[in-house]
Amino acid sequence: MNKIFKPFIALFKAIYKIIDKIIVTPISRIVYKLRDIFKNNSSRLEKILNRPNILIYVSLICAVAIFLLVDSKVIDLTEREAEIISNQKVNAIFNEEAYIVDGIPEQVDITLIGSRSTVYMATQLGNHEVTLDLSGYGVGTYKVPLKYNHNINSVDYKLDPSTVTVKISEKVSKVVTLGYNMLNENKLDSKLSISNVVLDNNEIIIKSSQEMLDKVAVVKALIDASNITLTDAGEMTLDSIPLVAYDKDGNRLTTVETVPSKVTATITVEAYHDDKIVKVVTKGNMASGKAIASITQTVPSVTIYGEKSVVDSIAYVEAVVNIDKLDADKNISVDLVKPSGVRYMSTTKTDVSIKVGTETNRTIEGVVVEAENLASNLAVQAASADDKQINVIVKGVDTVINDNELASKIKATVDLTGLKPGTHTVPVKITVSDERVIAQAEKTEITVKISESSK
Repeated sequence: MNKIFKPFIALFKAIYKIIDKIIVTPISRIVYKLRDIFKNNSSRLEKILNRPNILIYVSLICAVAIFLLVDSKVIDLTEREAEIISNQKVNAIFNEEAYIVDGIPEQVDITLIGSRSTVYMATQLGNHEVTLDLSGYGVGTYKVPLKYNHNINSVDYKLDPSTVTVKISEKVSKVVTLGYNMLNENKLDSKLSISNVVLDNNEIIIKSSQEMLDKVAVVKALIDASNITLTDAGEMTLDSIPLVAYDKDGNRLTTVETVPSKVTATITVEAYHDDKIVKVVTKGNMASGKAIASITQTVPSVTIYGEKSVVDSIAYVEAVVNIDKLDADKNISVDLVKPSGVRYMSTTKTDVSIKVGTETNRTIEGVVVEAENLASNLAVQAASADDKQINVIVKGVDTVINDNELASKIKATVDLTGLKPGTHTVPVKITVSDERVIAQAEKTEITVKISESSK
């Protein structure tokens, strides 16, 4: 039993020593000094102070007085602390059916000030509700204080910001056409593509101030493609798709309300694909005196997946080979270049074998020059007979450049983009659909006459 009370006895002894050291002893010294001062002046005071219990009574009175002063916070013996509660939401109170309010902060910081215990209690037990009461305000601009509702009165607080300037406007509405944006489309199965989207509402109501409605350029349903779980072509319905209003610069307008606030979308997914030839494209210049005798590849075609319009517009898939300063036969693994808009290719590499031979050259005469990009209301003709056809110098190995089919692979063109009626000197561009051949025009420019079309 004694073991149980030993800690309490030790505690009370420690408290007694502290009180004796801090209160009793100092007061006793003061009393004895007062007695020495007044011992010659008052025998009555001396008799009182000489009583055995008087010092205990005086000490008790002083202790009670100090306790009352501390308890009433006239004297504060505790260290004051502060703690910040960040990013607290603001609860705005106003008539949401009739008004729209601009200037309400999304979050505020609360600084709690007080003793360590009161700050701790306020942090743990307080509901930290910050309110902006606009219930008594009408249309106009006002500077309004924020209020913090807490359950502990012994703690002080500061809000940042403590006041806000708000603009209250009458809420109006209008009907707009609803579109959609597809998000995270790259997370869709790579063989699939979205071919059609049908929203259950083509028109919606937007509500806000007239000033804000005038800024609305478009309202979009934000469809998250990562929620599409199809692994093959088919149809799927997504619910609770959020709506967002944007201005002409693409900025989100957060104070615009949409009715309904969410829509449902029916999404059709397809796995459209087609086979495209693989075309080897060279870059760089062969070593001096050398030319490509032959180019072969292990992958003649590749299956590509994507939207139908994209896939159908692609003529071939390129395999780019660097032949700069190449002077001997070479075998190389080449990455296929995925065309823009293609989601998946059945293969991504091909092995290319290049045979190298000695370069020779010859001239192909009478290549007709064709005009491109002429405005539909204009006509063009060569200024002279020499401008109708040109000679083209071709370089390559002997067996390639002497092929009778080579002339049909050469094309000479002039670009007439933006030219108006009159006489113009334009550069000639030579292209050849054979990577083994280098071609250049003997005459790099021709003169053409452009006139108004008689059609």
